[in-house]
Amino acid sequence: MENRVAPLDVGTQAGSPQSDSLSSPTLSSPTSTATEETSPGGNSYILIQDELTLPRSTSGEDIRPEQIALLLNSASVSNGKPAHIAHVLVPRENPEEESLVKHGKEAGDGRETWTSGMDFLLSIIGYAVDLAAVWRFPYYAYKNGGGAFLIPYFIMLVIGATPLLYLELLIGQYHRQGPISVWTRISPIFQGIGFCAVMVSFYTSFYYNNILAWSFFYFFASMSSELPWSDCANRTWASALCDANINNSAGHYNGNISGGLAPALRSPAQDYFDNYVLGLEETSGFDSLGWPRWQLVLCLALAYLILFLALFKGVKSSGKVVWVTAIAPYIILLILLIRGVFLPGATDGLKFYLNLDLRRLGDTQVWIDAAVQVFYSIGAGFGVHLALSSYNSFHHPTTRDCLITVGANAAANLLSGFVVFAYLGYMSAKQNVGIEQVAKNGPGLVFQVYPEAIGTLPAAPVWSLLFFLMLLTLGMDSSMGGMEAIITGICDYFHDFFRSVPHSRPLFTAALCVVSFLFGIINCTPAGIYTFQWFDTFSAGVSLLFVAFFEAIAVGWFYGIDQFSQDIEDMLGSPPGFFWRICWKVLSPLFLIAAIIAAAVTFPVLKYDHYTYPVWASAVGWAFSLSTTILIPIVAISKLVTTKGSFRQKVALSISPMRDYDDITREGYVKRFHRKHWLQI
Repeated sequence: MENRVAPLDVGTQAGSPQSDSLSSPTLSSPTSTATEETSPGGNSYILIQDELTLPRSTSGEDIRPEQIALLLNSASVSNGKPAHIAHVLVPRENPEEESLVKHGKEAGDGRETWTSGMDFLLSIIGYAVDLAAVWRFPYYAYKNGGGAFLIPYFIMLVIGATPLLYLELLIGQYHRQGPISVWTRISPIFQGIGFCAVMVSFYTSFYYNNILAWSFFYFFASMSSELPWSDCANRTWASALCDANINNSAGHYNGNISGGLAPALRSPAQDYFDNYVLGLEETSGFDSLGWPRWQLVLCLALAYLILFLALFKGVKSSGKVVWVTAIAPYIILLILLIRGVFLPGATDGLKFYLNLDLRRLGDTQVWIDAAVQVFYSIGAGFGVHLALSSYNSFHHPTTRDCLITVGANAAANLLSGFVVFAYLGYMSAKQNVGIEQVAKNGPGLVFQVYPEAIGTLPAAPVWSLLFFLMLLTLGMDSSMGGMEAIITGICDYFHDFFRSVPHSRPLFTAALCVVSFLFGIINCTPAGIYTFQWFDTFSAGVSLLFVAFFEAIAVGWFYGIDQFSQDIEDMLGSPPGFFWRICWKVLSPLFLIAAIIAAAVTFPVLKYDHYTYPVWASAVGWAFSLSTTILIPIVAISKLVTTKGSFRQKVALSISPMRDYDDITREGYVKRFHRKHWLQI
């Protein structure tokens, strides 16, 4: 057995993540299988060889085995490096927790870890590279000056989204807690951030998985010798305006974005999506839902079944699924690009995509669009990256994975742009219209324009199957990440309950999928596209920006850059550079404040095509959005009220990490009441 060392008085070790109920514990005398030694520096250590008896804290309370191992793991050895406890045996009365290494668990805290580092890396890449890469980035690029858009895009990526992604990965890995309970370790007054993030992820699941349902619908429809949307003849869903030889198929979906009136004639792909898939002709608007379409309900149920099977065993099961869902999109994109560049007009489409119009850099909207694309594409603020990294081993090389993820995300966005505009150029040449008349944003691009383009190719069903398989893989791992954030957050917050109830995680995962599925059925009605856009507008939006902003404030200002840097050095062997520190402290909060103001000022009238939502729908939408954001101040006030002590102690304990509680309660020293703490960078 490999020997490990741990300091005799663990409670005095600075920089170690303390247990929630621990108060300066001191390890009791070791059993005959452990010996006390002295380091060259004069510190006393216990040499762990076999088994350790349960110590008792200074207050006389038993210390749980997982707390012992957590403390041992974070302690310092004589060379100043953390001692990584790979083997700690708990008392014989807990046989299921013996030999923790065999179960792949880290630090004896009973928490599972990723089977391999690649499982984790592919999981965060899969979550970050989602459908926005296909249906939003190419449109923003063409709309905002082509290649010139890449300048604000990469600036926002470097100073805005990347530091926030890195921050979430680090705090999740260090504290090994979900997006709710982790804030009790950092600054309890900010625990509302976790509740808000989990609720945002929950709300997002109400509509995001409907994209998977639509993709399944098209995927199954493509399993035929001829694509059903290739012509209008003898189609029950075809309107009187349907024309397979239409010379103008410009934007039915979000016609207000493409800037023109709806065309007099409609392509088969438009009628197929609106009338057959959605049943849009059966509704008059947002307040006229109608009965759910059974085909979409079954496709949605299939999506949730796959999600459940991927998630119910935790990272051990989801870590295997991402090997397919994270890698397949890149392979399929390359195949589609190779096919697309040889199509007539593809070159013109690529030129249009890469056109460098530097004059557009003076337009504020270009920078707003870049910020929106970068932030929502990386996915900071949902609690997903924090949850996924909490299953890492303590010394996992997070910096490498963060940079790889950012690079993979940018590559997917750029590659999607090439693919989309190659086919848009082809459609433009085929219809003899300008590219701006076929370029769209959102579902209209992937469920109308792209299927129409594919339908004109030789062996069209094959290309259609590939395209919708790509959409399924892009959407599936993003949805898995969002659901995992909810599961991890709740399971960690109610830790004792979930550990005491057999099969609690699979049961909770099933319940979560069922509830989310029931809400998703709303989007399977004829008015589903209206409710889909409503959810898309109000589920995350400004709430997500607030979550990320308060994350940066909580860590950079209240927890403290100096303490955070020490944590990182304990994990990774070196402190973060000045760039990361200045971003967390100053640049990222400023970036998010600017994004929040811009989002509020530029918020458009809620519309779908030529349909304007009723005023009450927007009012209810803002209330729906506020229901998540308001959790941040509510929980903060609750923490202040319920914390015991004088007002000074209430404030001190609420804004300080748990590791500082002894200094506050016994010595009255509050680090965050001193100017030096706030000026540290």
